[in-house]
Amino acid sequence: MANRNGRPVSLIRLRAVAWKEFIQLYRDPRSLAIVFAMPLLLLLLFGYAVTLDITDVRVAVYDQERSEQSRDFIRRFSESKYFTLAADVGDYADLVRLIDLREAQIGLVIPYDFSRSLDSGRQTAVQVLLDGSDANTANIILGYTRSVVQGYSQSVLLDYLGRRGITDRRIPVELRPRVWFNEELESKNYIVPGLIALIMAVIGALLTSLTISREWERGTMEQLVATPVHKLELIIGKLVPYYLLAVLDVAIAMGVGVLIFKVPFRGSLPVFLFLSSLFLIVVLGQGFLISVVAKSQMLANQMALVSTYLPVFLLSGFMFSIANMPLALQLVTILVPARYFVTILQGLFLKGIGLAILWPEMLALMLFVAVIGTLAHRRFSKTIT
Repeated sequence: MANRNGRPVSLIRLRAVAWKEFIQLYRDPRSLAIVFAMPLLLLLLFGYAVTLDITDVRVAVYDQERSEQSRDFIRRFSESKYFTLAADVGDYADLVRLIDLREAQIGLVIPYDFSRSLDSGRQTAVQVLLDGSDANTANIILGYTRSVVQGYSQSVLLDYLGRRGITDRRIPVELRPRVWFNEELESKNYIVPGLIALIMAVIGALLTSLTISREWERGTMEQLVATPVHKLELIIGKLVPYYLLAVLDVAIAMGVGVLIFKVPFRGSLPVFLFLSSLFLIVVLGQGFLISVVAKSQMLANQMALVSTYLPVFLLSGFMFSIANMPLALQLVTILVPARYFVTILQGLFLKGIGLAILWPEMLALMLFVAVIGTLAHRRFSKTIT
């Protein structure tokens, strides 16, 4: 490999630059903390704190009838793994007060004629008061509630038909759901792979955003300019240590996800390492480009954090579905490299698919590597200005 002047790239000079960067890293405890402590902290914090699973919905009941059938209806909720009976109140005002105090998330109001309506085959209405201050949680709870009520209604209908002498009481359509890839519907199984993309993007960009700005602040840039090291050798030599450390972070993040959070990994490990390397080169190049533009370490850190954390968290499909975003934002996500890597991670971890399906995402990452690499090479000038 040769540089633009036709002079071959020297492995000796590359190794010297890389070794110098390793020494600077070793002497910088803040960078070492970013490398080793931050990935574990982010994984454990987000892995345990960020969850969309709702399994303890507190229910307050105002049973106006207090019959055997109304108690059986309430028991359907308490026996569900999603609901917990929080209170049995004696009037409507107490029910509202518990919801206002957030001591209950839903309230059930069972009418006076509940059992009489069921025995006569008439439809009866049960009021459900739902705290909608958190719309997403309310929608999930509403789905759980409908499932319990439908199950109870089906059993009541079958019992009513049996008492009328109808022997064939089969339901015309029986639902037999079969969930693929995430059988238990656990949110951590798709959140943790997305966290790996978030950690790689933030850590990679933060580390390399200091490479050149640190030289300017320490006054050592003049020494680098005076050396015979070509800028291509300087760029590669400075990025190699961070690439190796980032690969170590990937291994740590993957190990925590699989061993601690029990997220299944069904894909090919070589494909995972290859595609992760492409994404690492993108974020490391992005950080280096920021370091060239910002000659202050503080400014470089801020630019790296803003340009990686927010796009990955909001626009990659990690937390929010891209299909549900406005069209303008969907077009913006095309420029977010993490969008493609999140798809890759979820496909490898949960679906076990390979390059035969993930090749569009691979090509997108290769394109980002070429674009960001070219920009970093052109913007970096081995001169004092």
